[in-house]
Amino acid sequence: MANERDRGWWQEFRDLMPTKALDLAELEHHGAYIRTFQVVHIPGLLQTEDHIRSASRFVEPSLPERELENRVAFRLRRQQILDAGRPYDAVIHEAALRMRVGGPKTARAQLKRILQEPERERVTIRVIPFTADDFAGMGLSMFYVGGRVPQLDTVQEDTGHGSLFIDASAKLHRYRGRLDRISGIALDPAPSLDLIRCIAREL
Repeated sequence: MANERDRGWWQEFRDLMPTKALDLAELEHHGAYIRTFQVVHIPGLLQTEDHIRSASRFVEPSLPERELENRVAFRLRRQQILDAGRPYDAVIHEAALRMRVGGPKTARAQLKRILQEPERERVTIRVIPFTADDFAGMGLSMFYVGGRVPQLDTVQEDTGHGSLFIDASAKLHRYRGRLDRISGIALDPAPSLDLIRCIAREL
């Protein structure tokens, strides 16, 4: 991994994106699997180009056009990790699926994209519906990348001050436990996709 450090595609964005964004791309590149849970956001690796652009403009309306397009291009490039055939397990709360980021047309296209993702090898999409019993994890959104050995596991969280990376063993154990509890509440893949189709029809 150390020998590959200066060879990744993310180096093309070194002067265009924050260092932590590059670190995240490198983390994904070396990861053996990815687990993510999102309550009010569509997972970044599943976002459409229009969704990325609309969300970025809302968060930073004064962002120069060139910087905006760099962000869009960078996230789209990150998404190619899903073609690598490594396990990707996304649990998404129904709240995120009902957010009309960019308006109804963009939101419908976003849901259509999510519905297509399970066609990729080893990609799993599951949903926690509003009707789920005993769910109290509104603040537990997380992005967990499993390393080639457990000691390299890392959690990435978004904060108001940027990305936070967590790799302490005790904390990772707690995050795994939280993800397991969340997974136990989520619908199975087939009914999850049925719910997403229902939401798309309602937009």
